[in-house]
Formats: sequence, C-alpha cells, structure tokens
Amino acid sequence: MIIDILTLFPEVFSYLYSYSIIGKALENNKFVLNTVNIRDFSKDKHKRVDDYPYGGGPGMILKPEPIYDAIMSCKTEKSHVVYLSPKGKLLNQEIVKELARKEHVILLSGHYEGVDNRIVENYVDEEISIGDYVLTGGEIPTMVVIDSIVRLLPGVLSSDESFENESFYQGLLEYPQYTRPENFRGKRVPKILLSGDHMRIKKWRIINSLYITLSNRPDLICNNKLDDTTSSLIKDIIKNI
Repeated sequence: MIIDILTLFPEVFSYLYSYSIIGKALENNKFVLNTVNIRDFSKDKHKRVDDYPYGGGPGMILKPEPIYDAIMSCKTEKSHVVYLSPKGKLLNQEIVKELARKEHVILLSGHYEGVDNRIVENYVDEEISIGDYVLTGGEIPTMVVIDSIVRLLPGVLSSDESFENESFYQGLLEYPQYTRPENFRGKRVPKILLSGDHMRIKKWRIINSLYITLSNRPDLICNNKLDDTTSSLIKDIIKNI
C-alpha cells in the first residue's frame, strides 16, 4: 500500500517514522508513506494557500488551485482520495478495513476553516471525521487514520488474532483482559480464565463484550452485524440462561 499525505505541516508526521509499529512497518517495507507539502504548489510569491471566504464569515479557506495540483501530483487510477473533515462520515472499523484494502490512499489534511468545496465535490472520494468535535487541523485525524489502517496490513502485526479480538473488529467492544500476577493486591484473575476450557473462556469473553458494549456503546449492537461464530455463541448462551 502507498499512503500520500497532503498537508501544510509535513514535519508533524516525522513522528510516524519512529513510532513503534508504524515505524517498523515502514522499515520492513510493509507500506510506503509520503508527505506532500501543499505550499509547494502555491503560485503566490509568499506561498499563500488560503483566502477569505466568499459571502463573509470568520477564518480562512484553503484555495482550490494548490490543493488540486497537490492531489494531481500523486494521483493515479488506483488512488482513493480522503478528506479529513468534521463534516465527514464518522470513522469506524468497517471503514478502516475498506481503506486497508486500497492500493493507494491520498489523505488530505484540512486546516483553518476548511477547503474550497469545489475540491471536495470533484476530487475527493470520501470525507471522514474521527469524532463529533473540532480540532485545529487535519493532521492528528490523518495520523489516527494511518495508524488504524496500517495495523491491518499483512505482516504488520505478529498475528491476525492481534486485531481480530479487539474492540470494534467484530462489532463489539473488547472483553476485559488480565495478565500476571494472578493475585494483585487481593484482586484475583477470574477463575474461568485459568481453567484451560477454551469454549467456556470464549463464551465468558462474549458475555463480557456484550455487557460492556450494552453499557458503554449500545449503538454498536444496532449498527453492526456480528460475525457468524459470535452470533451462534450468543444464541447458545441465551438458550442456556
């Protein structure tokens, strides 16, 4: 996979090259990461890339010309252009999995009051938000998207199970996790996890995932289709209550 980042602040992303899993994935050629400075495409002698909005209002808007040229500098027939914006659809694991299947993703990091809408309407394939709040720019959301995508790429994590049992992967929040010591300040690991009975452990985990999801994010139950194995185990658990 190739990921191109279009940004006004390419230096922000230097962190990714030294960041544990992402850095190792880059080092091992699991994907390619490029940063494209939108200012490099400004035809203004002062490298301005923004201007006042038509119709008035606060803030500045990123001009269409430099963004168009930046997109075209790396776009191919296989490119998928994503604009990180609070107006976009909310990022979830299903979207992440779809992005991880792409050969080339171009991530446009917005700034100021956003970008000229002619870019969004004509040159962006998908508009994504990482949450119902507003940040000063799209650089942090872009890093969130990159992190979520890269960890799903083949060979990045040591095992597929590393992410298959995590929160959101199967539509439920993750069950509680425990490690050594078995007794921590009088608080013990649940006995069932020490039993060696893998089917009982799996059922325990599903029950706890359901409980946590219903308590904290009941919307996930309504909005996601559970995989066949999880659905079958839930039906079996309900049948035996």
